[in-house]
Amino acid sequence: LDKTGTVTIGKPTLTDVIPLNGFDHEEVMSYAGALAAKSSHPLDRAIVEKLDDLSDISVEQFSVEAGKGISGIVAGHRVIMGNRKLVENHRDESVNKIDELSASGKTALLVEIDGTISAVLGIADTVKESSQAAIEGLKDRGIEVVLLTGDNEKVAAAVGKKLGISRVVAEVLPEDKIEVVRELRSRGEIVAMVGDGINDSPALAEADVGIAIGSGTDIAVESSDVVLMRDDLMDVVKTMKLSRATMRNIKQNLFWAFFYNSLGIPVAAGVFYLSLGFRLNPMIAGAAMAFSSVSVVLNALRLRKLRI
Repeated sequence: LDKTGTVTIGKPTLTDVIPLNGFDHEEVMSYAGALAAKSSHPLDRAIVEKLDDLSDISVEQFSVEAGKGISGIVAGHRVIMGNRKLVENHRDESVNKIDELSASGKTALLVEIDGTISAVLGIADTVKESSQAAIEGLKDRGIEVVLLTGDNEKVAAAVGKKLGISRVVAEVLPEDKIEVVRELRSRGEIVAMVGDGINDSPALAEADVGIAIGSGTDIAVESSDVVLMRDDLMDVVKTMKLSRATMRNIKQNLFWAFFYNSLGIPVAAGVFYLSLGFRLNPMIAGAAMAFSSVSVVLNALRLRKLRI
């Protein structure tokens, strides 16, 4: 499972702005907000929602580094915003601020302006109400749940502990998520990946079954085998229940079709005519064949009454 937007609501809220190295709150937010306005990531949208009109601030050379953050030229200044991996060369007081925010379950973003760390932003995301029940439902079906996220290890661990997920893999890039999926598949496991963002699309495509949350990005949806129309994680459990019921129904139809034809074809071919003098009227044979098809359809229609 991906975390942001899958296990959590995906509508993070900016809760902390901690200016550093002589920068002030307004200056940091104007640059960070203008850059974030170019991104569709939930964490960046949380920053934009706290600001007024940013249309008068120019942004050039905007780029996204998957699993790390974003960068660009904002009003003539080089601005980088993301996690530790994007600005990993810095080892100042920002590290302590990141640890403090992470310990409280918040995602920390660093803002760098012209090569200097200007602020640490704290963003909180709420776990979906249905996530706990969904994960318990998956476990009840004997499914191992793994939380995969590019977020900070402490934040991911806090979410995992809250939801009862024993295996949490944090601070992973998109290519790292693929490796986790491949490692599970190499052990003979059947892997389903659930996600909603650009960072999830490679893993969604690599998994045996890719499941995209309906509100996810276009590339995530295109990389998936199943698209959930709602943002409710319980729909994953319901999808599995429906899938298993469908496979059971298919096997029933195949069994009865094989059994029915194994009996009917020899009779229609006149196997018993010489020994018993019995032969099947072609009209009755046609009606019996039609009934066979109808029985398969009726059995399949029982799925409509399935309570999921």
